[in-house]
Amino acid sequence: MPRTFAYVRVSTTGQTTDNQIQEIEAAGFHIEPRRIVTETVSGSTAIAQRRGFSKLMDRLENGDILIVTKLDRLGRDAIDVSTTVKALAGMGVKVYCLALGGADLTSSSGTMTMQVLNAVAQFERDLLIERTQSGLKRAKSEGKILGRPSTLSEKQKESVREDLAAGLSVSAIARKLATSRQTIMRVRDERSRSVRA
Repeated sequence: MPRTFAYVRVSTTGQTTDNQIQEIEAAGFHIEPRRIVTETVSGSTAIAQRRGFSKLMDRLENGDILIVTKLDRLGRDAIDVSTTVKALAGMGVKVYCLALGGADLTSSSGTMTMQVLNAVAQFERDLLIERTQSGLKRAKSEGKILGRPSTLSEKQKESVREDLAAGLSVSAIARKLATSRQTIMRVRDERSRSVRA
């Protein structure tokens, strides 16, 4: 006989999982309290980094059923959710999501639903990248300087170039100006780029 588990999650300690548990019971699932895994962790945390879910994965066996109220309980984004559902399906665990009408995400219709959700998520990522690149291109054409402002003034940069030409090490110059080695290397690399150009 298949065992039924529930995974309920909230983001902060001020929240409670009671509503999720009630929703699962109202949907007709009777789950023993020892099989309800409750976790307080941010939704932005990948599923693989959630202790409670990792322990749950160790307990699940072929033929078991896992209930969640919403997809976002299973991961931080569509890709994370999809990866999790595939891993569970590979173990022979059925995954039911109440927000999707109680659909088994490991079934053919559940797989199709996941593919549609992944396609929408990919479309949103592509639009975001497109808008970002368009904005950067416009800003550049308007003469705006992109990126983080330099931590060194032009006078300090000239001092760095002189010290480098004099043979001082990157670390020594960084200590002298109380900055990072990366900052000094950026100035060094700017100089070599301008020489090549």
